[in-house]
Amino acid sequence: MVSFNLNGKPVAARSEDNTPLLWVIRDELKLTGTKFGCGAALCGACTVHVNGKAVRSCTATLGSVKGASVTTIEGLSPDASHPLQKAWIAEQVPQCGYCQSGQIMKAAELLAANKNPTREEIVGHMDGNICRCGTYHRIIAAIQRAAKEA
Repeated sequence: MVSFNLNGKPVAARSEDNTPLLWVIRDELKLTGTKFGCGAALCGACTVHVNGKAVRSCTATLGSVKGASVTTIEGLSPDASHPLQKAWIAEQVPQCGYCQSGQIMKAAELLAANKNPTREEIVGHMDGNICRCGTYHRIIAAIQRAAKEA
């Protein structure tokens, strides 16, 4: 059994230590906002925060988060009041929406460290989070909006 904090609450998972964190979150703990994309840490759909750092949960193991603080999209803001969530809606970012939780979690890491990033800093930080619909310009606009409104 591995104990850690998930979205501010203590949890204990029964899965094997080498189980991908993504499957523990989705299948065992029943939070489905974190998505499976590629399974190889290449697309970013599964991004969560571990102790405040964006991590690809498809390759992070349950054992690697023992005693850690894990935040999923559900824990970013339970009522969708986070500036990024509001900006995502205002800028009409989602098209299919599949990558959005990972995009928002990666952007939240950036804004936690840099309250007023430049466009170039946003693009550099978000590099590697793939949006198959190509809404990158709206993603950048939403991050810029959230930075201004936060």
